Amino acid sequence: MPDARLSLAREVDREFFARELESFVPDRVFDAHAHLWLAEAVDWPAAPFPARVGIAEHQQLCEDLHPGRRTAGYFLPGFSAAHKDLIPASNEWLAQQVATRSDCRGAFFVQPGDDPDWVQAEVRRLKLHALKCYHTMAASPSTWEAEVDEFLPEPLVRLADQEGWCITLHLVRSRAVADPKNIDWITRTCRRFPNMRLILAHSARGFQPAHNLAGLPHLAGLDNLYFDTSANCEPIAHQAIIRTFGHERLLYGSDLPVSHFRGRAVGIGDSFVWLDESSPVWGDKHAQVSPVLVGLEHLRSLKWACWSERLGDAAVEDIFWNNAARLFGVAARE
Repeated sequence: MPDARLSLAREVDREFFARELESFVPDRVFDAHAHLWLAEAVDWPAAPFPARVGIAEHQQLCEDLHPGRRTAGYFLPGFSAAHKDLIPASNEWLAQQVATRSDCRGAFFVQPGDDPDWVQAEVRRLKLHALKCYHTMAASPSTWEAEVDEFLPEPLVRLADQEGWCITLHLVRSRAVADPKNIDWITRTCRRFPNMRLILAHSARGFQPAHNLAGLPHLAGLDNLYFDTSANCEPIAHQAIIRTFGHERLLYGSDLPVSHFRGRAVGIGDSFVWLDESSPVWGDKHAQVSPVLVGLEHLRSLKWACWSERLGDAAVEDIFWNNAARLFGVAARE
């Protein structure tokens, strides 16, 4: 058993879970978006996290978010853009971790210049199950406005289609899934490569849920399009997915390590802002606010979305386990 002493929860977090989430979170949780990392590969502060975060540490930290639940996961390599040279080591580390659990899956991080034949050989060698890309690999001066082709070129998508792999995609551009270029890329790519399963992270990066309301109707009918909820604290972002695609396309994800920061993203205007523990907003004239873990705020937003969409227990269990288990081929007995 992992060492139970690793915890970043405070009393305010434990009270929050007992009050808001104990009766909502099912007995089994498949975390479909969590990062594992080597300390030398990341720029975020090492403290309070351990030097290496593998599956054992993930299991311990999940006790802060959904204590007492059986937890499995789909893991993504964690690293920062300044440490591109450590991408191979990060992929190797993740593969070693995933190999220890038959009910866990892992993604291979790709760069736009990677040779598809080499990627195919590496994913097979490492026994991984999906591809992960990120906008910081694009050559654009401002990668936040990069088009998807700039960091996920078609030959890599074609490879995923041939192999039946998933791809986890963090959309960028200011309006995310409401951006016409993103809508065009998703529609064209999902139709052209039907054997590839595309997962839009952070509930389609709908941190401003108005973008989901505007963009998702244009994507209705794409059978190989999925969404993970990771770190999105806006209930309507999740609701828009459930209402447009059905709850079967939605996968719970924690987004560790973001799950263990304090605060949340808030939709404002036609964008959003992140409030963290250092933001000067917690000492309001009416009350002193104690921020809880992002992962707990995120879980509450998912609870509100499920309540608003009148989902029963079976549908909630799908979002937290069954949808991901089916997508990644995790057998019931595992």
